[in-house]
Amino acid sequence: MRISPIAAAVTMAGTMLWSAVPALADDDGQAPPPPPPAAHHVRYIVSATGPIYSNIYYREVDPPSWSDYSHNPYEFSPRADVTIGPDKPWVFDTTLNDPNLWATVMVQSGEAPNFKTPTFKCKLEVDGVVVKENSGAHGALCSIRNW
Repeated sequence: MRISPIAAAVTMAGTMLWSAVPALADDDGQAPPPPPPAAHHVRYIVSATGPIYSNIYYREVDPPSWSDYSHNPYEFSPRADVTIGPDKPWVFDTTLNDPNLWATVMVQSGEAPNFKTPTFKCKLEVDGVVVKENSGAHGALCSIRNW
């Protein structure tokens, strides 16, 4: 059986056309996932009106979920044991995705409970803007969220 030149050309053109069609992506009808939230620069600044050994708890990372945090809050709240004073603040920078929920710093005396303490001060900045300041005789808490 002999194939005419026209039939051969049509067959060849059809084969080339079919092989040139791009494969369709799997479309399950769902939109792509949203992009991750923008990260925010968070700075904690803690000081006191006089030199004192202090315990500072702060949030360094966003917990993956509230339940993870509530099962073990100290896993997400490291403690710094430092001496602070008017000219010796403790400063810590981190990055959080949701500082409105998680940005927190708390300071208290690392000395004996009956030891007279100076006034503690804390400041919380997000993306270079001071969003919270606090002070207290026995400690201070700076957080956007009410705990």
